[in-house]
Amino acid sequence: MAKRMMDRVLVFGTGASFYSLLETLWRGYTHWTMSITGGMVLLTVYAMERRTHSSVWRRCLRSAGIITLYEFAVGCLVNLRLGWNVWDYSARPGNLLGQICPLFCFLWLLLSGPVLLLCGWLRHNMEPELPRQRHGICWR
Repeated sequence: MAKRMMDRVLVFGTGASFYSLLETLWRGYTHWTMSITGGMVLLTVYAMERRTHSSVWRRCLRSAGIITLYEFAVGCLVNLRLGWNVWDYSARPGNLLGQICPLFCFLWLLLSGPVLLLCGWLRHNMEPELPRQRHGICWR
């Protein structure tokens, strides 16, 4: 049980760190709520990857959907409810309440491949008892 909890903390921390770094490289800054969101996203995708035998494209679409759902939920909380103005996609075509838009949904789809690779690498190193075969782009 303790190992399982430590594994989850490691996955969360990895997601928080990588997303904060990515956003800082993209925008020049980040917000602490994005670290929490990145950690939750990776934890969710990691858990979903454990139960899948879908094609790579379906897994990427699911991952992009997870990222987009988190972005919308967190955006509604921190931007609309709390008024922190962490981001605003209102000027982007096809946006929904200024929190998500088609352009960033597409970018999340592109990011999903590396996210799946990261999940596979983490699982391969944290759960060595699983078979060491590759399925699609993710270690199993």
